[in-house]
Amino acid sequence: MIRAYRPEDEAAVREVVTDAFIDHGATVADLVDDLRREHVRAELVAEEGGTVAGHVLLSRSWLDARREQVEVLVLSPLSVAPGRQGRGLGTSLVAAAVEEARRLRAPAVFLEGSPTYYSRRGFEPAAPRGFAPPSVRVPAPAFQVALLDAYEEWMSGALVYCEPFWRHDLVGLRDPRLAEIEQMFES
Repeated sequence: MIRAYRPEDEAAVREVVTDAFIDHGATVADLVDDLRREHVRAELVAEEGGTVAGHVLLSRSWLDARREQVEVLVLSPLSVAPGRQGRGLGTSLVAAAVEEARRLRAPAVFLEGSPTYYSRRGFEPAAPRGFAPPSVRVPAPAFQVALLDAYEEWMSGALVYCEPFWRHDLVGLRDPRLAEIEQMFES
């Protein structure tokens, strides 16, 4: 079952996020807390048997378009408890988040993530659509977008993440991981 986040979910969400992101789990969980306080537009959880098993957040950021600044949404992070991955929870959370973004009349949803995973869930490479990533540390294949009904052709430019992503240094990748990912796509 996918439903809206409730305040009593806070500890369970923190545990799911921490476990899902392993080495950086505590930092990503801190990001979730900061986004929730400052920039959240929608927050959803996947519940199985009365337990929070997954979580996704849509936070506001901006597109620095030539004509005007446009508020857009960023889908990040997407977390599924490790023991419950591979069962469709992530797919259900992504679908529900995109539907919620439509309801909110967002023109686009951006993310950094696996092009293989997200392309099957309605996302496409952002650069060919005229969008620039918020940092040179975002590998081109990972920078993706889902365009929604409110999107208009003039809406192109650089994505500007809200401040918590920068505060926690969770924009793109740093070397040596960035170099490894870039080499994977150069072959």
